[in-house]
Amino acid sequence: MDRIIGIDYGRKRVGVAVSDPLGIFASALETVPAAKIVEYLKNYTLKEKVGRFVVGYPMNLNNKPAEAAKDVDVFLKVLKKQFPDIPVTLEDERFTSQLAMKAMIAGGVKKSDRREKGSVDKVSAAIILQTFLDRGQM
Repeated sequence: MDRIIGIDYGRKRVGVAVSDPLGIFASALETVPAAKIVEYLKNYTLKEKVGRFVVGYPMNLNNKPAEAAKDVDVFLKVLKKQFPDIPVTLEDERFTSQLAMKAMIAGGVKKSDRREKGSVDKVSAAIILQTFLDRGQM
């Protein structure tokens, strides 16, 4: 079965997560500089068959897109142009950074490692992807 890639896009860094081949579990994979994310995804898709991208979409509490959604919208256009055969699903990313931090604390990650923004980004991507997988909408 194809893997599913979870993406937590940010202006500076992009958290990337991947599903297991059966599409049950999400694992944090990498944090990539935003300027290199397309190159990273191209290299990944050469090695692994990817069936879908799940991209975190920033929303406000009133269910309207947050300010950061503008950056994600630009990224989505690039993603769809570079990977026209891979469908993209948007996933609400509200509170994923806080959930990632709590998960890292519960997992025993040292405080100094939790301060590393890249660690939070890739765990956030895993939470975004796992939320999608848990709904079973493939």
